[in-house]
Amino acid sequence: MGEPRYRADQVFRGLHQRRLRSFEEMTDLPKALRAKLEEHAAAATITVESRYLSDDGTRRYLMKTRGGHPVEAVFIPTENRDTICFSSQSGCPLKCDFCLTAKLGLISNLTVGEIIEQIVIVLNDVYGVAGATPHGTNLVAMGAGEPFLNFDNLIKALEILSDPNGLFIVPGRVTVSTAGIVPRIYDFAKLERRPNLAISLSAPGDELRDRLMPINKRWNIDELLTAAKEFERTLKRGERFTFEYVLLDGVNDTERHAKELVNLIERHELRRVKINLIPHNPAEQLDYFPSTRESVEQFKRTLEARGISAFVRRPRGRDIFAACGQLAAKEGPNLVRITSLVGV
Repeated sequence: MGEPRYRADQVFRGLHQRRLRSFEEMTDLPKALRAKLEEHAAAATITVESRYLSDDGTRRYLMKTRGGHPVEAVFIPTENRDTICFSSQSGCPLKCDFCLTAKLGLISNLTVGEIIEQIVIVLNDVYGVAGATPHGTNLVAMGAGEPFLNFDNLIKALEILSDPNGLFIVPGRVTVSTAGIVPRIYDFAKLERRPNLAISLSAPGDELRDRLMPINKRWNIDELLTAAKEFERTLKRGERFTFEYVLLDGVNDTERHAKELVNLIERHELRRVKINLIPHNPAEQLDYFPSTRESVEQFKRTLEARGISAFVRRPRGRDIFAACGQLAAKEGPNLVRITSLVGV
């Protein structure tokens, strides 16, 4: 547009640091330039359809892209930090048998802007339009979609999110979860500044994982853990990566399964790994149930007895379909319409 470079910097800071959703709000720009920008560009492309509030404080946001595709993000508050779970795709193509999102199929990849915009919307609703990102904000790419099937857009979005003149959420505060897109794990390992990695495993052997997670038929467990070992070699001192294991009652949650999982990790000589145990989050459309508390604790004890760090992820937002594996653009209780949201 022939404007000085510093105008571009002002626009960038307006969008990504001040979290403004229109050019008209950027009052440090001349009025004529604001009008010109409104004519030729868009400061916001996602609309919020509804927001759901859980009894535990979790918030689920159902949004729509300009093309009408559903996008979901979740805000999870805790005593020590706040976490925003964002989506990389609308829907998901991977057909994991225990995941409600899989019922949608793939609708579209999200653009770089749509990935970032989810986070801006959540921050504005929770904290208001107030400049600097609150200290301690964590991000997890664990919403709808397989992040590594939208790799380039994801990595570009995370680069922008880490900019000191923007939201300034550094890679160390971000975790990306993959169901096992093996070539991209190798690509991820080569990144100079990268987030944390979580790999969804959920079975200790190929036969069961083929059924639960069909992506295993493309890259089996040995291929996946070989890639995980290569990633492990690139970790800096004190860093670890995570295996996520969804516990399904009577399916993959016995002591035998736990011992097989330990043997698998030991066979691949993985030493800098921790395991997040995730009791399944049920839904009417799924033929699975969460493991009992006793089964979860026994599974955890078996891992720890063999020297493997294991943690149980407490379900958050189950009542509003916001928990892990539940994002499927569902309508539900406790609806709060867009008019109640602030700065979005």
